[in-house]
Amino acid sequence: MKRLFLLASLGLFLCGFPSDLIAWGTTGHRVITEIAQRNLNKKAKKQVDKLFDKQHLAYWANWADFIKSDTLNTWKHTSIWHYVNMPANMERNNFNAFIKDIEKDNVYSEIPKLLTILKDKNNRKEDRKIALIFLIHLVGDMHQPMHTGRADDLGGNRIKVYWFDRETNLHSLWDSALVDFEKYSYTEYATVLNVLTKDEKKAIQKGTLEDWLYDSHNIANRVYEISPYGSRLSYDYNFIVRPIVDSQLQKAGLRLAKILNDLW
Repeated sequence: MKRLFLLASLGLFLCGFPSDLIAWGTTGHRVITEIAQRNLNKKAKKQVDKLFDKQHLAYWANWADFIKSDTLNTWKHTSIWHYVNMPANMERNNFNAFIKDIEKDNVYSEIPKLLTILKDKNNRKEDRKIALIFLIHLVGDMHQPMHTGRADDLGGNRIKVYWFDRETNLHSLWDSALVDFEKYSYTEYATVLNVLTKDEKKAIQKGTLEDWLYDSHNIANRVYEISPYGSRLSYDYNFIVRPIVDSQLQKAGLRLAKILNDLW
């Protein structure tokens, strides 16, 4: 396992992968993990330091995407962990039944499994480290609306749109273009967003994994509605969706912190 882990870590230095496969892009995932890092309690921070050898969460934020460049296909089976496709506009009861009946692995099914690995201190450090790396990434993924998108368009990958006259797709737009448009470094973006009061943070951190995923599902429905195929999007679109993007990054970071604080 250690050898495989080291081999897969070579993916950190590879960059030849399509951008539409990366949720939130490198900046977005680092924003999320940086917010989480700043909201960890002492016990959780101590455990993270042990598993990551004092590297911050942001250092490992994108590893789960980078390993898609691993030509050995060691981690190929994890590609479906990053999303969960679902029908449009589901009522809550139908949604609950749907996500629990999905047979294939997905972002909803994998997060509890990773937590189980992390909880068991009898597991090897390497295995728990990998579980933590995937956990911090997948919690971010589930807050990217297009990762709860529809199967027929591959979560927006088949929906062509134009961002300031540049052809792209809806998934890629939400993964990276909207985040990168702000021109912040990930630490600057985290600072801008990490300004809520304790009560406001607690309100965001309430709920279950199902609640948070359903929230993303409802946002995805709205994104599809305002971003039809062939849309030409620019400043006005950014003005409309900017609060949503910021809120989802904020939610993901604070909820990741809550998960880790509760775990340890």
